[in-house]
Amino acid sequence: MTIEVRDLSVTLGGRKVLDGVSLEAPPGSWTAIIGPNGAGKSTLLRAVLGLRPGPGRITVAGTDPRTLKPRQRARLLAYAPQNPQLPVGMTVFDYTLLGRSPYIPHLGRESTGDREIARDVLERLDLTGLAARPLDQLSGGERQRVVLARALAQQTSVLLLDEPTTALDIGHQQQVLELIDRLRIADRLTVVTTIHDLTLAGQYADRLLLLSSGRVAAAGPPAQVLTREAVAAHFDARVQVTSGADGRPILSPERP
Repeated sequence: MTIEVRDLSVTLGGRKVLDGVSLEAPPGSWTAIIGPNGAGKSTLLRAVLGLRPGPGRITVAGTDPRTLKPRQRARLLAYAPQNPQLPVGMTVFDYTLLGRSPYIPHLGRESTGDREIARDVLERLDLTGLAARPLDQLSGGERQRVVLARALAQQTSVLLLDEPTTALDIGHQQQVLELIDRLRIADRLTVVTTIHDLTLAGQYADRLLLLSSGRVAAAGPPAQVLTREAVAAHFDARVQVTSGADGRPILSPERP
């Protein structure tokens, strides 16, 4: 599914957080939203989800998510927040099954098919062995995979992820991003993430959108966006930018 945002502005608490932002994510692509703290990255993601009103155009597969009811939106877009509320004592399987909520009738119960979908998602994410474990007994990397499992159980074609590698060490960061990439390719998912680590963004995303003070400062392939000059201007950082074997940019801090 294609995501299109045109000239979107969002004001929160009297402050314009997004100002004339445009974004396009083709089917099966991975777009990473990057930018300094306070640039409006999470706000843009939540706007695409239909949760941040404001002037401008937003369409997902031709539909404006802001016009949909919550259950309808949840069948169109799956969202994994940066700091999800994980119910204490709930098992991994039951939390994953919550992803089927948009398809369960009011006052109804999950079907055999819903439970089978949850089991299949846990198997794909190598979580079957943890299905009966309480959420509060998981490691950071396991929790991130379980949050992803709930989103995948919604069986949408669009996956919105807010900082999916937060608080993970480098090994778990790579594991989570590799997993997202494999699922994107296998299921032709349209993935949009916010991500703090610029090198990781450049290594995994097809396209980057650099936000600065609520506006688009640059957009395009990683090698075009992650330049030494752009990082200095918008992150106040000195870096060296080199190319990996596949031509993707790698950033290294440079001492003054």
